[in-house]
Amino acid sequence: MSRLRLVIFDVDGTLVDSQGAIVGAMTAAFSAQGRPAPARSDILGIVGLSLDHAVLRLAPEATPECRAALVQGYKDSYHATRSAQGAAVGSPLYPGVAQVLQALSRRDDLLLGVATGKSRRGLDALIEAHGLTGMFVTRQVADDHPSKPHPSMVLTCLADTGIDAADAVMIGDTTYDMEMAGAAGVAAVGVSWGYHPAKMLAPHARKLIDSFDALPGAIDDILGVPA
Repeated sequence: MSRLRLVIFDVDGTLVDSQGAIVGAMTAAFSAQGRPAPARSDILGIVGLSLDHAVLRLAPEATPECRAALVQGYKDSYHATRSAQGAAVGSPLYPGVAQVLQALSRRDDLLLGVATGKSRRGLDALIEAHGLTGMFVTRQVADDHPSKPHPSMVLTCLADTGIDAADAVMIGDTTYDMEMAGAAGVAAVGVSWGYHPAKMLAPHARKLIDSFDALPGAIDDILGVPA
């Protein structure tokens, strides 16, 4: 019997292209507080962080009360847009994601998990909208952990599944994902289509891939081909 390995996925910028929804919600939150919206590149630069950490990066001079209002404004705007559009429309899967996830989930040697800066409510809505229910055996979200790049989410994925760090790999699009994986002793695969430039991921990633179709091969190269 093949030993079990664990593949942990980031969500925004890795599985789904949610940049429109994220930028729109953050812009609306700042506008509601009478503040100029951050540049699009700055907003995308904080994707992956927990929301309170993201707002602190974007508005470090704001009062705690203002930052709390920005956080709530973002949540309200994002939820309203998701309710109006549907999660699948506002955050579509990247090309090849559905097919590759289905193929990976059918393998006897792999377990799949998620480690995301999204809320539990947001992740559950997205998984249901894209028909991915039952795909991930461990789902770690910002509600329950310190923000990336703290390793808590990855360590909990390992604990949930009983998989050793040497038999796990993290897939993500930001330096936060790569650093989180490294802090947990897990290898990382960086994807080039997300919100941090690939050159920023290269120093931390074991491999970089340019399409989701390349992921199964990258996993086997890092963790070994199953017997």
